[in-house]
Amino acid sequence: MTRLTWLGHATVLVELAGARLLTDPVLRSRVVHLRRQGPAPGVPAVDAALVSHLHYDHLDLPSLRMLEPAPRIVCPAGAGAFLGRAGFPGAEELSPGASLEVGGVRVEATPAVHDEKRRPRGPEAAPIGFVLRAERSVYFAGDTDLFEEMAELGPVDVALLPVAGWSPRLGSGHLDPHGAARAAALLRPRVAVPIHWGTLHPVNRARGAWFTDPPVEFAAQVAELAPDVEVRTLAPGESLEL
Repeated sequence: MTRLTWLGHATVLVELAGARLLTDPVLRSRVVHLRRQGPAPGVPAVDAALVSHLHYDHLDLPSLRMLEPAPRIVCPAGAGAFLGRAGFPGAEELSPGASLEVGGVRVEATPAVHDEKRRPRGPEAAPIGFVLRAERSVYFAGDTDLFEEMAELGPVDVALLPVAGWSPRLGSGHLDPHGAARAAALLRPRVAVPIHWGTLHPVNRARGAWFTDPPVEFAAQVAELAPDVEVRTLAPGESLEL
């Protein structure tokens, strides 16, 4: 059985081939100036935490410390030294095209087009995404804009695609609903799950359509651009089984 549970923002628990992998763990009610809408998720025991890039809403050190027993941490090339200084000396680096095994799952790093810096004065590491392959295949985009090699990653069974952000303004290096639908057309998944929406917002920012509507807009765009792809929108804590 393959099961995916969305825990909010970019955090997805992927249960595949007997392994439990957690993407970009953010498990707290607040991260820097961002507040979580709704309760923080429970802390699962996992075999590996997959970190796509260094931004605070994807690499949250306190959330990694909450994971017990301590799992393997897979991160972009160049991020290992930073994680080591933060108390995670065994972090395993991957560059796009490289892979490793976690249980019966092959974890492949993919390209990603996104800002490399942990601001304001933190380290830099080129962001990555992941394709998880066993009896099923799952693509986790992390944070990215469209890139040429995306078509070469598919077809996959499930694509976990960011469709928004933590504020109404999306700069370069992000997918909005239309861009995510274009990604779905390139990847050709059986199922696309919108993530990276409706979870974190600035403390003093009013929530509105920018916070709630992206998955609806994404589904409408997919119906037009990739009608063979099924869109499954999950609530935080809800699971999809394949």
